[in-house]
Amino acid sequence: SLVMQECYVQNTAREYAKLYAAEAEPLEGFGEVPEIIPIFLIRRPANHIPYATVEEELVGEFVKYSVKDGKEVNFLRRDSEAGRKCCTFQHWVYEKTNGNLLVTDLQGVGMKLTDVGIATLAKGYKGFKGNCSFSFIEQFRALHQCNEYCEMLGLKSLRAAHPKQRKTTPVKSKNLPNSSPVKKMVPKKAREPRDFISSEH
Repeated sequence: SLVMQECYVQNTAREYAKLYAAEAEPLEGFGEVPEIIPIFLIRRPANHIPYATVEEELVGEFVKYSVKDGKEVNFLRRDSEAGRKCCTFQHWVYEKTNGNLLVTDLQGVGMKLTDVGIATLAKGYKGFKGNCSFSFIEQFRALHQCNEYCEMLGLKSLRAAHPKQRKTTPVKSKNLPNSSPVKKMVPKKAREPRDFISSEH
């Protein structure tokens, strides 16, 4: 089931990348668009591990364009054409899915990407088990900086759409013996995004 999910994640991200390319390539000055290579599931009945995945071999310098946490700074993500176009692709998918899905772990050689992840706002969204924590989405929304490719595609700034702060919500409390009803507020810590979950399979 893990390898099947891995194939589903990468090949679904690949379909989003094709739609992104169809929209971006006709734009004057946009140029080459990142491609997510396909991954195939094969069955090996004679092997003690009966299933495996196969994909094209990428030759060259392997670069991670999409970081996993805010502490890591990847200059190739910001300064290279491939890195900026990957960030725009993430923004495009985020906008097209109304903030419900984010393609993560964009990495590969040049414009050819592999071993991507997907984070979803709700577990089970479009059949995804969520191999990345939804907090990746919160992080992306807070840290993404639009670039010239975002502007070419007419994507909306995430900073303008990002709410400044969530309001505390009252929680119903049970009446305690010998006490009057008390309104409790959700503690700030309980509202923070959950810890990151590894996207490794």
